[in-house]
Amino acid sequence: MKDFSYAAPTSLAEASRLLAGASGRARILAGGTDIIVQLREGLRDADLVVDVKKIPELTELSFSAAKGLRLGASVPCYQIYEHEAIAKAYPALADATRIVGGWQIQSRASVGGNLCNSSPAADTIPALIAHGATCVIALSGGQREVKVEEFCTGPGKNVLQPGELLVAIVFPAPAAKSSSAYERFIPRNEMDIAVVGAGSWVKLSADGNKIEQARIGLCAVAPTPKFAAEASQWLAGQAATEATFEKAGELAKKVAAPITDMRGPAEYRTHLVGVLVKRTLAKAAERARMS
Repeated sequence: MKDFSYAAPTSLAEASRLLAGASGRARILAGGTDIIVQLREGLRDADLVVDVKKIPELTELSFSAAKGLRLGASVPCYQIYEHEAIAKAYPALADATRIVGGWQIQSRASVGGNLCNSSPAADTIPALIAHGATCVIALSGGQREVKVEEFCTGPGKNVLQPGELLVAIVFPAPAAKSSSAYERFIPRNEMDIAVVGAGSWVKLSADGNKIEQARIGLCAVAPTPKFAAEASQWLAGQAATEATFEKAGELAKKVAAPITDMRGPAEYRTHLVGVLVKRTLAKAAERARMS
């Protein structure tokens, strides 16, 4: 591992100053489960590593049924799925955080870090897309917001500029008769990278028979996680039936452009999009009826 300097700022202003002064040669450490491995293996370089766990805004975890969820970028995964109210309000997020590595990893790894690592196969990003989350980014002199589906720009790349850092991920308040689900397909039972992952959110009519709104997020099907906008929009007004969920899965395939690699051929991964979208929509609708 190449030598680097280390800093642990306690404020956003100090962190922004350090990042801006490093001329793009700084890396952020939240949980460290990705960046430490990448630095050790020579996959990334850094002259400065900025540990952001001491910045209060990045460890904030606040939720109310009226205002929604504010998830600090450094909050570890286990705090999400162990929080009963959050897990009930955002089930897809809880589904995803439960399978990010093993439980040792989940005590360190954060959703914010998973997002900033910007892997095409990141498990938490489809759940963020499904829930319509927004990224809050600190920059010199202020903040800006970016929709989560617009955050990743390529494998391992995102919209963050030198001097910027992700502060929090904000989720809208849970709606009545709404719920969500995330599933992935993997070759083994645990601690593997998704061949395909899908997260779905639905809001049903009062009687639970019709879909009023829906959002579908996908991972491991393109250079970046994808929002299946056409499929999501088509679902509005449709009956909440197995046939509808299957049709939406077919429409979701349109945003998939997977590659063939050691985890599976492109044709199989495209097929899995339809399977997992159908399953997650059905599970989300079942959970919504019970809410």
